[in-house]
Amino acid sequence: MTHLMTLGSRTSFTLRSPPRSPSPSTPSTFSALEVVPNSHSSPSSYIMQRLREWWKPIYEPLEDQDERGDMDSPRAQRVSRFEYFVFLSLGVAMLWSWNMLLACATYFQRRFAENEFLLNNFQSLILAVGTITNLGSALYLSYRQKSANYPWRICASLVINCGVCTVLALSAVMFKVGPEAYIMILLTCVFWASWSAGLSQNGMFAFVNKFDGIYTQAIMTGQGAAGVLPAIAQIISVLAVPRSPGTQGSTASSKSAFIYFLTATFVSGSCLLLFLLLLSRHHISPHKSDSEVTGSEDLAPAIHTQVSLWVLLKKLKFLSFAVWLCFLVTMVFPVYTQAILSVRPEDSSPRMFKPDVFIPISFMLWNLGDLTGRVSCGWRRFTCDSPKLLALVSIARLVFIPLYMMCNIKGHGAVISSDFFYWLVQLTFGMSNGWVGSNVMMSTPEWVDDDEKEASGGFMGMCLVAGLATGSLASFLIVNV
Repeated sequence: MTHLMTLGSRTSFTLRSPPRSPSPSTPSTFSALEVVPNSHSSPSSYIMQRLREWWKPIYEPLEDQDERGDMDSPRAQRVSRFEYFVFLSLGVAMLWSWNMLLACATYFQRRFAENEFLLNNFQSLILAVGTITNLGSALYLSYRQKSANYPWRICASLVINCGVCTVLALSAVMFKVGPEAYIMILLTCVFWASWSAGLSQNGMFAFVNKFDGIYTQAIMTGQGAAGVLPAIAQIISVLAVPRSPGTQGSTASSKSAFIYFLTATFVSGSCLLLFLLLLSRHHISPHKSDSEVTGSEDLAPAIHTQVSLWVLLKKLKFLSFAVWLCFLVTMVFPVYTQAILSVRPEDSSPRMFKPDVFIPISFMLWNLGDLTGRVSCGWRRFTCDSPKLLALVSIARLVFIPLYMMCNIKGHGAVISSDFFYWLVQLTFGMSNGWVGSNVMMSTPEWVDDDEKEASGGFMGMCLVAGLATGSLASFLIVNV
């Protein structure tokens, strides 16, 4: 029991510490100190103090863990706005280059206009090379966990992104090559951008586990925003170089692409500087492995349990099927989005309905829907933990393929002559992707044992990437239907 006196001896309180747990085997619960007003303290001061105490966090430390060490650990510290912003930015940078390549469809159409095969299949080629490389990097890095240096992987991914985006920016104004040569440059950039995405995914989610769970949520939010922001940047870069009677469309498109790709370089470079600043604040060197950085048990590499993939497949057969099919079907959206045009005549339509603006707007709407679907899973009423129901919803998403075919594909006319209908399809298709994908990943731990949860996360991630790879290969068939 402790007596406290405020300044001026106006108010006095008695602080009573709660009793400790009677048994050392039972985890003790740290509660806020009980504030008991003395007889001469004012009722209003007592009420305000009680309200402050109610909002203090209450947590339970792990068994046999030092109480003082818990309070000094990252998980017991307050949320840092700076660190949250850094991880949010890293989430954006993780998928920016990938979404950048998808949203820049009109520029690539101009570059491949002289080659009909490349004009019709460049999006499928980008998807195939990107997803297969991403799957390969995920498999390779999963076998390199023992000697992994996660800060170095994050830094390397951001440096690669800067290089890829710089090459694409220079190719827009300097490399005047034919379609056949440019597709080789483009696919090389896609390969390195996808390898960079694999490095960042592996490194960021491992590194962020040293911090509180709120920072993992920051990365997920950044990933969702990464789908919207490149499309907005594409729209702004196009509108920043307005067409004029004396300016050829190809020249204006090249300048817009240069600004667009240079913006991506700036984003990756800024995130690299922020991450290095974060490392310096925690005295972590990107050139040292985790075991060299600190001797703390909290930051030591975890011991991973080896779980058979067949065991996980039997337990997660409906969930793994749901996430695989969900992202397989999702891969039709980039192919159709770059091919569907406004139903309005291009010559007399406003600027936003011309292909160089209309297509990025369509990408933005899909990604807005995807972000909305992810965020909605934060409310319990919008969640679903039934594997069979999630699998059925994934199958039901196949209906979006005939809905796309009812739109104005390559200007050949639409069954429903309405841009609003097409944008509604985009929005709902994106929402269904975000909702199904998030619910599947959130409910996975409920269907496996405790010692299988870590392995189940990696298994479901592989199913997701496998769905993307399968869908990218299937897009070659869809584009010719």
